[in-house]
Amino acid sequence: MSKLVQGYEVVIGFETHAQLSTQSKIFSRAPTAFGAEPNTQACAVDLALPGTLPVMNLGAVERAIELGLALGSHIAERSIFARKNYFYPDLPKGYQISQFEIPVVQGGNVTFMLGDQEKTVRLVRAHLEEDAGKSLHEDFIGQSGIDLNRAGTPLLEIVTEPDMRSSEEAVAYARKLYEIVTWIGICDGNMQEGSFRCDANVSVRKPGAPLGTRREIKNLNSFKFMQQAIDYEVRWQIEQIEDGREIQQATVLFNPDTGETRAMRTKEDAADYRYFPDPDLPPLVIGRDWVERVRSEMVELPWVMAARFVRDYGLTEYDAAQLTQRKTFADYFERTSALCSQPKLAANWVINDVRRFLTDGARDDEGSRLNAGREDGETIRVPAGTLAKIISRIVDDTISNASAKKLFQEFWIAETVVSPEEVDTHIEVKGLRQMNDSSALEAIIDDVLAAHPKNVEEYKAGNAKALNGLVGPIMKASKGKANPAQVNALLLKKLG
Repeated sequence: MSKLVQGYEVVIGFETHAQLSTQSKIFSRAPTAFGAEPNTQACAVDLALPGTLPVMNLGAVERAIELGLALGSHIAERSIFARKNYFYPDLPKGYQISQFEIPVVQGGNVTFMLGDQEKTVRLVRAHLEEDAGKSLHEDFIGQSGIDLNRAGTPLLEIVTEPDMRSSEEAVAYARKLYEIVTWIGICDGNMQEGSFRCDANVSVRKPGAPLGTRREIKNLNSFKFMQQAIDYEVRWQIEQIEDGREIQQATVLFNPDTGETRAMRTKEDAADYRYFPDPDLPPLVIGRDWVERVRSEMVELPWVMAARFVRDYGLTEYDAAQLTQRKTFADYFERTSALCSQPKLAANWVINDVRRFLTDGARDDEGSRLNAGREDGETIRVPAGTLAKIISRIVDDTISNASAKKLFQEFWIAETVVSPEEVDTHIEVKGLRQMNDSSALEAIIDDVLAAHPKNVEEYKAGNAKALNGLVGPIMKASKGKANPAQVNALLLKKLG
């Protein structure tokens, strides 16, 4: 059942622009690298100068096919490019080459978890198009400029049905789509650079009523802002309706500083763009043999890999799902597991420690960041072989789990990469080897029992928690080197 907000049902659809990971633009050989000097990467074709003709980028088409295959879509054997006509300063041609009536990818769906519920959002289409340029506003000098470097950059616009019913569901969908396009490598997902931009179409209605008038929130490039923008827009629309005002279809922008949306322009319909087939581009024809070749070259999809992890490694479905949220985690887990033959331990380390260090950085005992400013995004700073050696030393009782975590953190923040061959040396130099000598450990235990008679009496009287008051002093006396399992076994033996 849909979540109601003040008695209204929220209806959300998404249009996502994923910048395709090609080296050149969709209809020219101009580069797509980010950060170049303004207007240094726009060629004559991008500007539609007289005498130039667009030529389709093969890589862009294959990336569209990959997405369609990943999402269970129909790949059109014949699709058409059209001119979308509108005037804007950063659109040098006066039109944008896009697809309208027959897109390359049709239908499909995105399935994801929202809490413990499985949700599915249906896709209408995904079509290829070129990006526009960018307007630059220099407020401090009161001037604006146009940078056409992005003009002609290949985009895949992914359009959903209005299937989402809350901002939480919309963000979960966007995250899942982001995970898919970055996993299969068709988009680098850099939201700060505009590689993954979402437009949310938001409307509200009374349950059972026809769909309300939608307003489109443009260019949401942060999951946090996405939720804030949708929540504000929902509240605003409900207030307008409750005050007796009608919602006007419009395109709006979200201001993260104020947390509010504001109208940019009235929302256009397809007829306003005067679409017509581009006379310079023939129909795009995709044979089944081409589709099958792309399919054979695709990476293993995350849900397929997760099922394999459960089947082949004996992992829980939850752990397999966590590992396959990012390809970096999944690949690192497989390399580590292969080297130490301990898949469950390797999974725990990747899920709990590697992921935490990647997202939050290493911290000392007081919680202060040890490597602030040194995070490398997707770079795991401890090689898989090194983690595998650490896990092996836990398994053979050379070091405790606590010592292993300290060692891993030190390796993560080290200036140079620590190789697997160096792990044993670090264990010896730092004195981390566990005390496995029963006679030495028994002597420590005897001293602790003699020093804590009250705990002994309480335990023998039936208070099992009193045992914890003995383990701590034993570990302290052994400087943390005692094997916890051995300590417990000897204690229980001595206490009867």
